[in-house]
Amino acid sequence: MMAIVGERSSCFKRVPLIERYRSFLPLSDSSPIVSLLEGFTPLVRVDRLASRISDKITLYVKFEGMNPTGSFKDRGMTMAISKAVEAGSKATICASTGNTAASAAAYSARAGLVCAVILPKGEVALGKVSQSMMHGAKVIAVDGNFDDALRIVLEITENYPITLVNSLNPFRIEGQKTGAFEICDDLGHPPMYHAIPVGNAGNITAYWAGYRAYHEAGVIDRLPIMLGFQAAGSAPIVEGRPIPNPQTIATAIRIGNPASWKQAEAARDESGGLIEKVTDEEITEAQKLLAATEGIFCEPASAASVAGVIKKASEGFFKTQCEVVCVLTGHGLKDPKRAIEICPPFIELPADTDAVAREMKLI
Repeated sequence: MMAIVGERSSCFKRVPLIERYRSFLPLSDSSPIVSLLEGFTPLVRVDRLASRISDKITLYVKFEGMNPTGSFKDRGMTMAISKAVEAGSKATICASTGNTAASAAAYSARAGLVCAVILPKGEVALGKVSQSMMHGAKVIAVDGNFDDALRIVLEITENYPITLVNSLNPFRIEGQKTGAFEICDDLGHPPMYHAIPVGNAGNITAYWAGYRAYHEAGVIDRLPIMLGFQAAGSAPIVEGRPIPNPQTIATAIRIGNPASWKQAEAARDESGGLIEKVTDEEITEAQKLLAATEGIFCEPASAASVAGVIKKASEGFFKTQCEVVCVLTGHGLKDPKRAIEICPPFIELPADTDAVAREMKLI
């Protein structure tokens, strides 16, 4: 029987993220929504990877690299840009290690706003820079680190009529907390442990806020334990002091003085969790293991969550059967240069069938 347009159920229709969770967000009936149909990212059960880590855990990864600009930042940016439009703003600005810039540029373009992104010179993966440039943002690289870029952005927004869209903007956190809603909706309950990379610390803050909102509304009956992981060379929360010159291959979390430091500590303490550090070597091994065993390619900073779970499992941290969700904050295509550097080189052969077969050990 021929299908008639309009007859099919609309239950599969994709809607803007903040429309779906409007009742949990600071939106009015008249609030405009600027969306690229973000969210609804896969929560993938990764049994092959879990078997390499511990027999005590059922492991899931929340692959935020499947958002429109390839990272979790889109969750907060749809909210921040929507509220900027509602307030009559004409321009936005952010400091970034790359992902915030890409997202801000895309959503500003979608809304017809002027966008400026301030980056630390030489410290941003080219995949991310290319996104900001393609979306028409004014891209400015300063001779300093992320903390210098953020200082400049804060001084500009204090003195000129331009909207800050870093995670200091509270609407960013509001949008990002929807990740917690999705995890609970997909599982039917919260996980026992929620593992997450920590850079500027807005995301661990947002996820904790999301779990608490669902708990307060009676959607879930308990809260997860938050496990945050910083890169060892960029671990100010772990060290208890700002790091003037943070160093790590995980550029997205190369931040020496997180804007949401206190909020991250609150998430850790209120959940009974922890924030610890993992080395660049541990991050790299986790990134490669995830890709090789499960076919999921995340950027280095994302793998900090997996590296942290591997480290804690080796220490005997998971003593009983439990569910663990690792957030993968960005797609591996954000930083292809790093991926090529850590893999064996590809093999070059003449255009000869036997030569290829021999290399494949078929003959």
